[in-house]
Amino acid sequence: MKNSQVNYYDYLLVYFRIITKTRDKVNNISHKYLYIDVKKMSCYTARNHYFLPAAYQGNYFMGDQGTKSTRERVLYILLKQHRCTINDLAIAVDINPISVRHHITKLEATGLVDSEEERHGVGRPRRVYFLTDEGREKFPTRYMRLTTRLLQQIKVNMPEQMVDELFSDMANDLAQEYAHSAKLDGLPMEERLDFVKDVLAREGFDIEWERKGDRYHIREVSCPYFHIGQDHPEICRVDQTIISSVLNVPAKKIKCVLNGDSHCTYVVPDLTISENDK
Repeated sequence: MKNSQVNYYDYLLVYFRIITKTRDKVNNISHKYLYIDVKKMSCYTARNHYFLPAAYQGNYFMGDQGTKSTRERVLYILLKQHRCTINDLAIAVDINPISVRHHITKLEATGLVDSEEERHGVGRPRRVYFLTDEGREKFPTRYMRLTTRLLQQIKVNMPEQMVDELFSDMANDLAQEYAHSAKLDGLPMEERLDFVKDVLAREGFDIEWERKGDRYHIREVSCPYFHIGQDHPEICRVDQTIISSVLNVPAKKIKCVLNGDSHCTYVVPDLTISENDK
């Protein structure tokens, strides 16, 4: 299986990481290459200006609302208004508050909606409801297209060395973020491998590992960046850097889907055997 079901939230994460790193690189040198306005969701070069707003908001539930289920309509209202009370939703969907509460309870149980108390002047706090990340993923977006276009513009308008540094820095920052979040000192290699599996799962990867002789093989069953990687193989540094950083040993790639293999596979040595041989 070369690629998993597209997780648009993963592409959004990649997009903002690239934006942040690119902005840092540009600010450190000259502004002649690329300018980015995160608040306005736009980027522009010395020659062109590219807005990245409404077209990437998605169009799920945008058709005839009468053909959608009540829960779909509730989700769509939360997408548009962000935070709503039960009464707000009842008015927007045109059903009674008791029915709305029933649907909200179901949506919370499935992890699509969450809630919290919010103060609004004098009196008791009110409970407001909002979409979770999983709930927002129910609305198709064009983050993959957006990310691809951004990468294309970066490569056109920035020196190759700077592009390489951009991906390396992004991957290293991400790896360090995960490495610092856990106490890995003294952990056996196989426990570190399990931690790597959990870390990459948070990034949208599905991996398996097994021991073969004096080495461990780490196989990616699915990769969230498969489509981007076809035109921008530099993105493959993300998972390889995470694996190497967390395991504290270089991970060597021996198979890659971009080369026609069925899975990407990395190999790392068994450090226990190496230490016993000393």
